[in-house]
Amino acid sequence: MSEKDLEKQGFVCEEIIPFNDKKPLEIIERSIIKTYRKHIWAKFIKAIKEYELIKDGDKIAVAISGGKDSLLLAKLFQELYKYGNRNFELEFIAMDPGYHKEIRKLLEENCDYLGIPVKIYDADVFQVANKIAGDYPCYMCARMRRGSLYAKAQELGCNKLALGHHFNDVIETTMLNVLCAANFKTMMPKLKAENFENMELIRPLYLIEEDYIKRFIQNSGIMPLNCACMVAAKKIGNKRYEIKALIENLKKNFKNVDISIFRAAGNVSMDGILGFEKDGEKHSFLDFYDDEEI
Repeated sequence: MSEKDLEKQGFVCEEIIPFNDKKPLEIIERSIIKTYRKHIWAKFIKAIKEYELIKDGDKIAVAISGGKDSLLLAKLFQELYKYGNRNFELEFIAMDPGYHKEIRKLLEENCDYLGIPVKIYDADVFQVANKIAGDYPCYMCARMRRGSLYAKAQELGCNKLALGHHFNDVIETTMLNVLCAANFKTMMPKLKAENFENMELIRPLYLIEEDYIKRFIQNSGIMPLNCACMVAAKKIGNKRYEIKALIENLKKNFKNVDISIFRAAGNVSMDGILGFEKDGEKHSFLDFYDDEEI
């Protein structure tokens, strides 16, 4: 299917990624370990070790949206299982939230070509989110999709759900919170599910830059899905794109500013902030000010 055909069907994406003839599967898999060893494979392994994302006996549901990030995530897990000590189990799951049949077909074709044994299940998330959220469906859609994926993972006996958020997602979230929500909060490498007992969300692409994910997909010759929602595209823009552009502009004048934003979340000085929130309770620096020695 051509890019024009996809656009006619309502395919929406942040950026059309050019694609060439598909590479043989063995070359694609080899490139993860060889060509992209430093910028993808090594950082995938580092995130798993540094943030303790995988433990013995884990059964991990790898969520596949069909986008570039989740396709790479699935292949990384396959390679890790192939060459690692296999102390965990894998399930590959994909939700169809209401895709056009041609988009669904593209998702199936990509997974089949990449050798990913995905389990696709249907959900009416797009339609329900549109009815509930009105002019701002994206937040509601994201929450519903997350809940649906948790439920499916739990149904399959998994204790962890792996999502494809990467380094750029992390720093963009940090900046969004500072500039738009007036708080300092970042996207965590892992967190415990609030409404699903004994379930945990992990983000193994946490340290991988988006540019290298794009390069891997382009060199593989795969046409990925991004946001295939026709509802959101007709109603609103997306502040995240503006933040992405802002960070790119800052990089022109501030060396390694993206890395500085990322590291800032791990270098917070509690003696240099006006207040913080812990377990839903807000605290002010004044609460502790008189306890300090002068």
